[in-house]
Amino acid sequence: MSKIRVLVCDNISERGVNLMKNAGFEVSYLPSITPRDLLLTIPDYDGVIVRSRTIITRESISAGKKLKIIGRAGVGLDNIDLKAAKEADVKVYNTPNSVSNAVAELILGMMLNLSRGICIGNSGLKEGNWMKSHLKGFELKGKVLGVIGLGRIGIRLCELVHAMGMSILFYDIVEIPKETINRLNLKYAEIDSILAKSDYITLNVPLTQKTKHFISRDAFSKMKKTAYIINASRGAVLDEEALLQALKKDRIKGAALDVFEIEPPEQNELIAMPNVICTPHIGAQTVEAQEAAATAVSERMIEFFQV
Repeated sequence: MSKIRVLVCDNISERGVNLMKNAGFEVSYLPSITPRDLLLTIPDYDGVIVRSRTIITRESISAGKKLKIIGRAGVGLDNIDLKAAKEADVKVYNTPNSVSNAVAELILGMMLNLSRGICIGNSGLKEGNWMKSHLKGFELKGKVLGVIGLGRIGIRLCELVHAMGMSILFYDIVEIPKETINRLNLKYAEIDSILAKSDYITLNVPLTQKTKHFISRDAFSKMKKTAYIINASRGAVLDEEALLQALKKDRIKGAALDVFEIEPPEQNELIAMPNVICTPHIGAQTVEAQEAAATAVSERMIEFFQV
């Protein structure tokens, strides 16, 4: 019987690759594979593993004549054509539990950074400027956090900020267990209420046709002028041009972005704004999260073919 062949298209922990090899799979680790080479290579494989870099299109799924399963080491599935996969009877799965804490901690770090001007103070000192009098910040204690999308990442973030004395408003289209609401003293609010009342707003929703540019010019007009917005979900959930104009007009106080509509983003005004903190899509980029994601995605791949 021929070996199961798995193509790994992005960087994952060596532990995951070794798990599949030890299970008898033939694994090709090609973390820099190009879209063109993927089309030429995928016909020989039974399974494919990706992160966010590789885009699995209808064309690549069609080219995968032997393809039975696609694993995403991480949360979002917007880089995979789910409709095409379903039509081709190709199973798709992700590993949402593996990166929740890492992303939540990054969001919290961004909130602290925005509040205390850590990046500004750091760069100022490196340039020889003592900016103490300019950096009067804000404490998170007693402030209101608005969480739009209360999935695993949102809940973990709420656990962290609850311990810091923040009040939490949330919105989600799915019902949240009462135990979670009571444990973290969460309060449900409609979007407009979250926009109007929150000191910090974090976006934790997947990218779909309905959520594209979910936060637009109208949304910024409803926020406090002292509000900060943080996006570590998907870039296109937030209208970057509308954000730029809101910042220029002092409609809101600042923003933190780990994701962008185009990645890597081009040099632009938004990135250059002094009250914008940017990171290069590192929400899940911790040793612990990557090990957990690689392990989970590989174990699911093994389970699928050994059933």
